[in-house]
Amino acid sequence: MDNVMEYAKKKEKICRKNDAISNDLYEKYGVNRGLRDVNGKGVLTGLTTISKMVSFKNVNGVETPCDGELWYRGYNTKELVSMCGEHGFGFERTAYLLIFGEMPNADETEEFKRILGECRCLPTNFTRDVIMKAPSKDIMNSMTRSILTLASYDNTTLSGKFSDSLFQCISLIARFPMLAAYAYHAYNHYENNESMYIHRPDPTLSTAENLLLMLRPDKKYTELEAKVLDVALMLHMEHGGGNNSTFTTRVVTSSGADTYSTIAAAMSSLKGPKHGGANIKVMEMMQDIRENVSDTKDYYEVSNYLGKILAGETFDHKGLIYGMGHAVYSLSDPRERIFKGYVEKLAAAKNREDDLLLYKYVEDAAPKLIAQKRKIMKGVSPNVDFYSGFVYDMLGIPIELYTAIFAIARIVGWSAHRLEELNTASKIIRPAYMSVMDMHETSASE
Repeated sequence: MDNVMEYAKKKEKICRKNDAISNDLYEKYGVNRGLRDVNGKGVLTGLTTISKMVSFKNVNGVETPCDGELWYRGYNTKELVSMCGEHGFGFERTAYLLIFGEMPNADETEEFKRILGECRCLPTNFTRDVIMKAPSKDIMNSMTRSILTLASYDNTTLSGKFSDSLFQCISLIARFPMLAAYAYHAYNHYENNESMYIHRPDPTLSTAENLLLMLRPDKKYTELEAKVLDVALMLHMEHGGGNNSTFTTRVVTSSGADTYSTIAAAMSSLKGPKHGGANIKVMEMMQDIRENVSDTKDYYEVSNYLGKILAGETFDHKGLIYGMGHAVYSLSDPRERIFKGYVEKLAAAKNREDDLLLYKYVEDAAPKLIAQKRKIMKGVSPNVDFYSGFVYDMLGIPIELYTAIFAIARIVGWSAHRLEELNTASKIIRPAYMSVMDMHETSASE
């Protein structure tokens, strides 16, 4: 294999040269890179009844930026979170809403919770034979392998029946926390030489409670910790059909692929650092600020250092302030607005007010710096990933699980979009690519 690696390195330059397409050609033929126009607005590729993002409103015939809104099946996420009250958990009820398209009553919610509880189990010896073998720091890869292996234990995998796909989606929603937690413990034991423990989930508890129970050696957690995690999962559940992993779900579903293959493909999309790893970059950036700013309680010193990050002079030299801006939202990300109040409560309970102050400084200074130094077509504001990594850190969740927790939430949205695609679409998704290839004439003698 060493020879193959050397061959690849030697051939990289010629491969890059022949795979290059100039920006001029994209402009010449009117092709939108990343299926987005110059304003960052996505090209319309489908219809959905599952969710809606609002970032502009029509004011006197003029499209005007507004505070962001996120709606699930006709319900504003702000209202969905508030409906849970201070002590209730909303993941399960919201999952029902997204999957079935209707708000469940109390009995339907309890029945769905019971069904998820029954599904929180794995085939005999699955943890030992699949999850604990070849453990990896890349928890997303470990989970994806487990998802594909679960297909071998399901005799309905290839049936093609809608009800079987619905069953598979529900079972994966229930099992995802187990696949993530157990994959981490296997890695932590074999690679980090730490103690190994596998806690079985409690079918009577919520998804957030079970996740904390399975992750912690003593299985203990506070009500506030579970509540904040529950809100985080609700806000990450779904975000329109156009995000990369959800679009992947619909593309693969349209080909006729089974549920396990489809969700594995979505996992592969989500694990990309441009999609699901944003909160990790925020955490790395904040640590860099702490190490290079002598007084993080000094707003102007923090702002000055952020200017250096934006100029590409420090941190990762990419000129990005992570956690700022979104492809759709302009004035505000509604998820961040909702989440922030819970972040403040948890920071107070964990005595992390100094860290929270630093986040607030960055939240205030970064949009101003970006507006001054960059030509932007719309507003810039903190997105939900700005605070999510901080919350996971306060909950003692290892960084290796950050993207996996995103997946534990987003599996609900993926499932809803898979079912909608199965129920309404009849054609395989096949966008067009224009060839700009050079043609070479060859003679018969050659």
